[in-house]
Amino acid sequence: MEHKRINIQQLEPNAYKIMFALDNYLFTSQLSKTHWELIKIRASQINGCAFCINLHTSDALQQGETAQRIFMLNAWKETGLFTEEERTILAMTEEITLISQNGLTDETYQKAEKLFDSNYIAQIIMAIVTINAWNRIAISTLKPIA
Repeated sequence: MEHKRINIQQLEPNAYKIMFALDNYLFTSQLSKTHWELIKIRASQINGCAFCINLHTSDALQQGETAQRIFMLNAWKETGLFTEEERTILAMTEEITLISQNGLTDETYQKAEKLFDSNYIAQIIMAIVTINAWNRIAISTLKPIA
């Protein structure tokens, strides 16, 4: 049996308020709900965050995402299920989540510049940064799946 860990939300509510402020910023940004959910699910898969995978796949399904696309997200490069924009966002998600490998490559960044304006690119990056922070909080504290 795993040892129960701290609840940061209870112990440091101001830190959580700041994290929720990032989520609120993204919710009111131009970032499409589909793009945002794909970012959250893919980063959470890479990081192995069961809490976030469970939460965000459920959210995506409620917002109309198909089960097939969610099931195939781990193999997005081998499918034709994702648009060019989504493929670029997924590549950005992987490269930023795995920042220590190569970082956000020039090739991926240049694809993003052809598809999105600078503000949208900034919002994509902030969404990736935010879900990675949430993943690290949930994994470090063994946040239970509701």
